[in-house]
Amino acid sequence: MTTEPIADGRARAADAWFRDLQTRICASFEAFEPECRFEAHSWRRPEGHRLQGGGESRLMRGSVFEKVGVNVSHVWGVLSEQARSQVTGAVQSEGRFVACGISLVAHLCNPYVPAVHMNLRYLSTSCSWFGGGSDLTPTFPFEDDTAEFHAALQAACDTYRPDAYREFKAWCDRYFYLPHRREPRGVGGIFFDDLAGSDPEADFAFVRRVGEGFLAVYPKIVARRKDTPFDEAARERLLVKRGRYVEFNLVYDRGTKFGFQTDADPEAYLMSLPPLVKW
Repeated sequence: MTTEPIADGRARAADAWFRDLQTRICASFEAFEPECRFEAHSWRRPEGHRLQGGGESRLMRGSVFEKVGVNVSHVWGVLSEQARSQVTGAVQSEGRFVACGISLVAHLCNPYVPAVHMNLRYLSTSCSWFGGGSDLTPTFPFEDDTAEFHAALQAACDTYRPDAYREFKAWCDRYFYLPHRREPRGVGGIFFDDLAGSDPEADFAFVRRVGEGFLAVYPKIVARRKDTPFDEAARERLLVKRGRYVEFNLVYDRGTKFGFQTDADPEAYLMSLPPLVKW
């Protein structure tokens, strides 16, 4: 078996927190679905594989959440030559890495409830850093939803450093953009990567605040919009909007590419795709 390349207490602490956050998010979402629960699927690399570790994927399909996945993973080993160039410090570490994280994507039945994405991760190669963020993708944007979502993320950023929200919001706007469509994926949020400040504990504390901010704000938006009446025209517009989501995730998304390159569980890294979509 490939041993974990870095005896990293921070990776273990991050993994434990990601798993706890997964449990709390799932409980919050299940509160909207009295007849549905998340189905859990645990996966692990086979013995002898150049990559080791595993994770747990949780998926729910209900009357409010048409499809929502909340996944955690903790993997390590040696990256392929192709993947090394995509991961900071992996060339210098000869591909040795450890990574853990939580990834969430929710697609809602009601066109007036925005889709949402949240990802938080820790990676260590020849250096260590955090990354992640969260963004909102409404079919029908509401100013109060957008403002409340951004306010929650800004509050997390303001505890880290004064200019963090402005920097990470601009990064999100650049990242979640479809150049072939010349349009943003949604109304943004924050995105950050290679976060390695002078105090790793402060970096981890910030990541935790982003997760807590997401958990505090998004269920409020769902509760506000889930019973809004809609017609077939609104539903049709939702399905077409989802097409843009698919285009971004399959062509540009770094997390999806990392899943392909590390031979991860396809059901985990493709859980972001909506159940129904149109072009």
